[in-house]
Amino acid sequence: MREHDHGHGPAGPSRRNLLRAGALAGAGAAATFWPLSATPAPAGSWRSGGPPDPAAPQFTLAIMPDTQFLYWGSQGSINPAPQEASFRYIVDSADDNIVFMAHLGDLTQDGSPASFAAVGKSFDLLDSYGVGYSVLAGNHDVSGDDTRGTTPYLQTMGPQRFGRWKTFAGSDAGGYNTAHIFRAGGREWLLLALDWRMSAQGFAWANRFIADHPRLPVILTTHDLVGSSYDDTVYPYESGDPEDNAVLSGYGRQLWDGLINDNDQIFLGINGHHWPPGRTTIGNAAGNDVHLHITNYQNRYFGGAAMLRLYHFDLARNVIDVETVAPYFLAQDADERSPLAAQHLRLTTPVDLFSMPIDFAKRFAGFLPVPPRPARPANRMVVPGTLAYWRFDSGGVSGSPVGAGETVRDLSGRGNDLTVAVVPGSAADALTWSGDHHPDQPGHAGLRLVGGRNPLHGAYLTTGPAAPLNAETFNHGYTIEAFLKIPLDWDGGNNAWMSVLTRRGQAGAAGKSGKNTDPKEPLAGLSISNNGREPQFNFYPLSQTYPTTNWGHGLFEEVWWHVAVVNDGKHTIMYVEGSPVLDNPSTLSVGIASLGLPWLLGGHEYAGAVDNVFHGWIGDVRVVNRPLPANQFMNAK
Repeated sequence: MREHDHGHGPAGPSRRNLLRAGALAGAGAAATFWPLSATPAPAGSWRSGGPPDPAAPQFTLAIMPDTQFLYWGSQGSINPAPQEASFRYIVDSADDNIVFMAHLGDLTQDGSPASFAAVGKSFDLLDSYGVGYSVLAGNHDVSGDDTRGTTPYLQTMGPQRFGRWKTFAGSDAGGYNTAHIFRAGGREWLLLALDWRMSAQGFAWANRFIADHPRLPVILTTHDLVGSSYDDTVYPYESGDPEDNAVLSGYGRQLWDGLINDNDQIFLGINGHHWPPGRTTIGNAAGNDVHLHITNYQNRYFGGAAMLRLYHFDLARNVIDVETVAPYFLAQDADERSPLAAQHLRLTTPVDLFSMPIDFAKRFAGFLPVPPRPARPANRMVVPGTLAYWRFDSGGVSGSPVGAGETVRDLSGRGNDLTVAVVPGSAADALTWSGDHHPDQPGHAGLRLVGGRNPLHGAYLTTGPAAPLNAETFNHGYTIEAFLKIPLDWDGGNNAWMSVLTRRGQAGAAGKSGKNTDPKEPLAGLSISNNGREPQFNFYPLSQTYPTTNWGHGLFEEVWWHVAVVNDGKHTIMYVEGSPVLDNPSTLSVGIASLGLPWLLGGHEYAGAVDNVFHGWIGDVRVVNRPLPANQFMNAK
């Protein structure tokens, strides 16, 4: 890792380490203390689209690395335009839901009062909109460690500047280390902005602040933590793994040993100072990954032009998508951009544009455990109009077989009990009890079915010949819900069109004909399609002779899903995880035709005979004779 002559060590003075004596005149002076203010942020709108949404599962943390070459006041070189363009981008980017901005230090080249006066004026733009942000001191802003006393940096960008903001949580006694708490994704996040060189007191403050907030995920920002392990004359993918091309610096090792390693709450560390950009992942004392990133573009065209590294958190997808943009160049007319500006609009190398998969619940479980949702009594699920409710938590031990003829009771009390049927020649474990279940499933159990069609094998369940559900035609609407999981060994050739739930009876025998009609197919079925693994509900309504078909999107394997189809007496909508899918036809579809034959759970019929058996897991299944809103589904919170 090269230090790039950043102004420390034996390299001596240079363009990159020039610190004017005037900028350091206050070093060593007594620290100033600022009381925390309870005054709220200004009432101005955060951006044109309104303030960020603190509950949305998608949000963005904006990072701004070293802007030092924009502010070199002692040389008469000050150009705030790029930074102000980035600030306007933050204010106006409603779609990104930017919740906070963190600067990584080296705000200036020389630490002079003139430079910081200009920096402060630029940050006034964020202040005027009430944008939450943090800054920290780099080696071009200050010298020594965080006990240095007052400096132009501290006078301009110290805690007194943040006292009004709701996101400001506190600082150490010297004011060089600050803590910020912002709300996003429905929870609070702690961001530490740490001085470029912390003293023992600084380390003690940071450890104590984390300990005082034991349930908050922590993002650590500082100026010097990791440096790149490849040369900036080659692209990272030419020099090894783009996900592991950074190493701890000498001071970074102190941060790791004295702060990061033993604080499992720290999951992400971001620094500037070194270049080129890079990233690595190191396991901490708890055995969890800590992602460490260099973000610095000061050596790029126009001093990096105050580029933004955008960390797009997606708690729903368990990923952080990272991109790097230059708003200053993006705002220019295409015809007026210089060739180099056009090259730097968006950076797309593997260290500038990438994704970080993170299972947030699992990663944070050590300090922010998510208690499992408890099972709910069956009688709570038997809502008015329930015709059948099957669950499997009163069966045998998980993994034990379910034999032919065994009964699963209908907990609605309507008498639609299920009986196990086994395809001759199937293995003894073709159907087993399972303790596996959807996290929001009322019953904490399911059935594991090992079935297929080539050759036909497996076990399924069926209502009795006189079950009331057999004759039900659902004239006034219905809601059919099921939990299911598809295994990794699912095969499109052997398991396609397997059914969760099927109404027996051939369409032709019920007088059905016309477009898309197959006279041999069953009257209704909730199935899993071929290679796409899409849920499909195909049924023959009373209102027409041809079928109506609802299609969902592809379902990932090894994931529990809740699927529901809801008919309001006229139209049918499919939901996956409580969300309506795209392909819901507008065709009038009243009721479901019936020949009075049984329903199959886990079995599919064609030409009057079972031709396929479900392969995977099935959890609770409920049938209601009226439309339910999504907030009353079995998986609703």
